[in-house]
Amino acid sequence: MKLAFSTLGVPGLPISDVVRLATTHGYHGVELRTHPEEPVHTGLDLTARADMAAEFKTAGVEILGLAGYARVAAPGDDEPVLAEIRELLGLARDLGAPFVRVFPGGGSEQAPEEADATAARRLGTAAEYAADLGVRILLETHDSHRTGADAIRVLGPVGHRQAGVLWDVMHTWLGGEQPSASYAALSPFLGYVQVKDIASADDTTPLALGAGVLPLTECVDLLSREGWDGWLCWEYEKRWYESAAPLEGLLGAGHDYLSRLLNDAA
Repeated sequence: MKLAFSTLGVPGLPISDVVRLATTHGYHGVELRTHPEEPVHTGLDLTARADMAAEFKTAGVEILGLAGYARVAAPGDDEPVLAEIRELLGLARDLGAPFVRVFPGGGSEQAPEEADATAARRLGTAAEYAADLGVRILLETHDSHRTGADAIRVLGPVGHRQAGVLWDVMHTWLGGEQPSASYAALSPFLGYVQVKDIASADDTTPLALGAGVLPLTECVDLLSREGWDGWLCWEYEKRWYESAAPLEGLLGAGHDYLSRLLNDAA
């Protein structure tokens, strides 16, 4: 398995510094939060996109994916959501990123069946665009569809190879799902895995990996036993928790922790 970290943990940090952190601490790749307040967003022109892709390539660091904010199950018209995903897909193609993350984002006013059908319809359409660009759309286990059981209600009906899933281990755990059940549901669709750690279900302030309660050892053991050889991406949610310790000081130990888990599981 290869190791990455998300720029959600270093909000607003210039790309040159992101690349430096990855190379300094031995990460193979980076997941880029894609938002107007970040250096990476869909308003970048072609020159800026080419320069950014070249900077990562020169450093030997892969752009794992773009963490976008399109909400495929949200109530409303399809076209604004599809337009947002098309912009993300175009940016991913230009940067050489294989994945684009989307959220479910179902509304409380929707019946679950309506949210599932809306998400499946939009993902099916967007997957056709993605296929033309060589990018894969990943539905994150999150918010209205936080467990593997929730996600496959959407992805099963889509049935397109360019539509997959991003397994956020915190959300499946918060949803009461065991890692073995999550993996069994998600494995046919799995793009990559987001790891993190927290103190409890009531306190989701990000912690150093291994300092909290999430079943990271169990997840890595399971993935290794099943022969899965994709990416583990540390998503440290500093952007949403200003009081959390800076990620820069934790990246080295985080890399070592994940490496130990992988070695022990081998």
